[in-house]
Amino acid sequence: WGREFEGNPFYKRGFPQNLVRKRYPLLTEADRITQKGGKKIIEIDGGAGEGGGQILRTALTLSSLTGTPVRVYNIRAGRKPPGLRPQHLMCVNAISSITHGRSTGTELGSMEIIFTPGRVRPGRYTFDVASSRASAGSVGLILQTILIPLCFAGRASEVTIKGGTHVEWSPSVDYINEVYLRLLKDSGIDVRIDNPVKGFYPVGGGVVEIGVSPCTEPLRPIEIQERGRLKGITVLSMTANLPLSIAQRQFTRVVDRLSYLPITPESRYMEVPSPGRGTFVFILAEFENIRAGFSALGAPGKRAENVADEAVDGFLAYYQKKGAFDPHLADQVVLCMALSRGESTFTTTEITSHLLTNISVIEGFLPVRFMVEEVDGEGRIQVRGIGYEPGC
Repeated sequence: WGREFEGNPFYKRGFPQNLVRKRYPLLTEADRITQKGGKKIIEIDGGAGEGGGQILRTALTLSSLTGTPVRVYNIRAGRKPPGLRPQHLMCVNAISSITHGRSTGTELGSMEIIFTPGRVRPGRYTFDVASSRASAGSVGLILQTILIPLCFAGRASEVTIKGGTHVEWSPSVDYINEVYLRLLKDSGIDVRIDNPVKGFYPVGGGVVEIGVSPCTEPLRPIEIQERGRLKGITVLSMTANLPLSIAQRQFTRVVDRLSYLPITPESRYMEVPSPGRGTFVFILAEFENIRAGFSALGAPGKRAENVADEAVDGFLAYYQKKGAFDPHLADQVVLCMALSRGESTFTTTEITSHLLTNISVIEGFLPVRFMVEEVDGEGRIQVRGIGYEPGC
């Protein structure tokens, strides 16, 4: 974190000690700000914390928003294989494209990049994850890298991204559309997203079309500490180029396991267009104050019932706790909280290393300090945002 966490005045006792022990500084006093070519550059250890691609993505987003060059080294040192994969390389190329910025180290496997942003420019953009190599890399991760900068570009933008829309280790397009973007809309971000073609591993080839409306004022803070009562559950089961009966089995299993709930799920199963084969289950839980999403993907040899069970288990783990945000939403939304005008607070069912790592990167770029509090195994996150406006 660049400082002892327990010395942080925003820290409260009870923080999970396993996460404290695993904490490593992403920025230090010695290398946080360095003079390079007359410009300040922020240097970040991409192998610290959870050591994944999120460090790179958040750094690129904040670099473009603040106009500050960034060097990220030890990229994905905690992953196998380490370095830039096709989707991470596309994140760098996409942010360079929308800012007319300059970048070095942009090749597959690279462990270090330096990115110098220009000014974010609205427009029409198309990005294909497979442009560097055949890949089903996640389109959702690329979208999250460029979304906020384009929102503050002054005019509307249209973006098409091709690649994996339903793949492991990343949010599905359904989750982004039904959970993440629905929350951001309340904060002032207006984005339309369509997914006419699905992309499954290993073929990819999915298509996502995004319309980004400009933000005309600073983002509104997020204040959600209680999820409220359960209002509804929607279950989506799909197959691509596989028998529809698989989707039906997934659907039946989910509905059977959730039959004890006080609400009858709205459910549907379907065949979807895709250049590859795959199956997918998505459970959307709508509460009075928040939405949460849980999904699972099929794989060769994986029974349809096991796919359904995986999604249901994720929902039940969340439902049996009290926090408002599911763990995935928590680490994705902290950036918007830091940029908003005013104090934001939310509760979450789990404080993850992804969440702590993302907070660390944000604090390296912006003059904010997060309060992270652990209570009965769950978390409460609070921060006063900077009221970001372009040029601030």
